[in-house]
Amino acid sequence: MSQPTTRRIASLETADAWQTVCEQQDLVSNSGVVVWLDGAQVALFYLPGAEGKTLFAIDNHDPQSGANVIGRGLVGSIKGDLVVASPIYKQHFRLEDGSCLEYPQQRLRVWPVRLNGGVVEVGVV
Repeated sequence: MSQPTTRRIASLETADAWQTVCEQQDLVSNSGVVVWLDGAQVALFYLPGAEGKTLFAIDNHDPQSGANVIGRGLVGSIKGDLVVASPIYKQHFRLEDGSCLEYPQQRLRVWPVRLNGGVVEVGVV
């Protein structure tokens, strides 16, 4: 079992700069794709049927297993929170803020993300 990790969480509303990481057509509805951003693997989840926010950017690294697999996790909702389940140990991370439902001391980094004219941009803070 890995040690608890905490990572800096970016403000979901602000970014110092925006970096284009892919086109909207590269996203897979209700699933994840992984992109590189400044040397980090970022999992993008596009949920077009969700109310409110439909695009999320979250760390691809699973702190429990140590593997880069979050982008391959299943998405769903638990008690109204949109989550992704890690494909290895099945713990759930909230897409909105990266917090882990089963292990509150663990949290994935999240980035601000937006669609801008058909391209996906992730905020660099």
